[in-house]
Amino acid sequence: MLKVALIGAGKMGISHLSILGAHPEVEVVGVCDTSKIVSDVLEKYSGFNSFGDYIKMVENTKPDAVFVAVPTKFHYKMVKDLLERDIHVFSEKPFCLNPIESNELYLLAQKRKLVNQVGYHNKFVGTFQEVKRIVDGGFLGEIQHFTGEAYGPVVVKKKSETWRSDPNEGGGCLMDYASHVIDLINDILSPINSCKGAMLKSIYSKQVDDAVYALVGIESGTTGVISVNWSDETYRKMSTSVTIMGSKGKIVSDANELKVYFKTNDFPNGYSKGWNVKYVTDLTEEVNFYLRGEEYSSQIDYFVKAVKGMVPNTINTFESAWKTDLSISIIKNSSK
Repeated sequence: MLKVALIGAGKMGISHLSILGAHPEVEVVGVCDTSKIVSDVLEKYSGFNSFGDYIKMVENTKPDAVFVAVPTKFHYKMVKDLLERDIHVFSEKPFCLNPIESNELYLLAQKRKLVNQVGYHNKFVGTFQEVKRIVDGGFLGEIQHFTGEAYGPVVVKKKSETWRSDPNEGGGCLMDYASHVIDLINDILSPINSCKGAMLKSIYSKQVDDAVYALVGIESGTTGVISVNWSDETYRKMSTSVTIMGSKGKIVSDANELKVYFKTNDFPNGYSKGWNVKYVTDLTEEVNFYLRGEEYSSQIDYFVKAVKGMVPNTINTFESAWKTDLSISIIKNSSK
């Protein structure tokens, strides 16, 4: 059994805890949260050992791995403390407030040969995995243009201040919402390394952006558009999509449906010339525990297997998260 502990019992922390608690190869040895009410409730009703201090938790429980699910501003110090104690780390996204911090953590994890992962769950969504397979196989030909989009009703009115509304804590649409789209483009195509122009717009928030519109370039030289708005109440929940145009075809995909058009007779098995439609139900493997979507269990299962040496530590690594932080920084600086 892999001994795992959790820091941060908020929305994502509780989600991770539920999946970890049901995982057949995991023993949850400790949960840490600075709220005494939260830790007391967990201690009383869950049976997990609860702590108010994460250092005390790791010293008492000796975990093999720790999940960090706290606001981004705390990631750097916490993750560094864990790595220096030779503990494998899963961190929530976005990784760090700036690429200097994330690069340091990536190099430290590499030096100590520790398994590391960041929670960009879209890489475990069946439709997006299939998009990457088609692009990597060269079936779209030379990539000519791309669009990465995400819309949803996160901030739809002026409301009380939280970490999401504080840029110093990792709040704002670019850091918290657009990071998913940027990370996806970086993975499917190549990292965003330039920005021709960007607009960060505030709609309801006072200190942070609620929408991001940017014309960006990737390492291959191809340009594309990032369009993200977390104040769009026409959506019931977050909707992420990518559109990629190539010399041999075009692909349009969100988390539920993939549509791809092949111009030539060069296409993967299971497809045909012209338009094809695949659904996430056709492309997703079953998981042991379903919560919010198979991708959340899949990413945790992959991390557990990587720690146990059953799969390579190659998906959502600190290195790829550092590159995403770098892309975010490029877009942010361009908007100024």
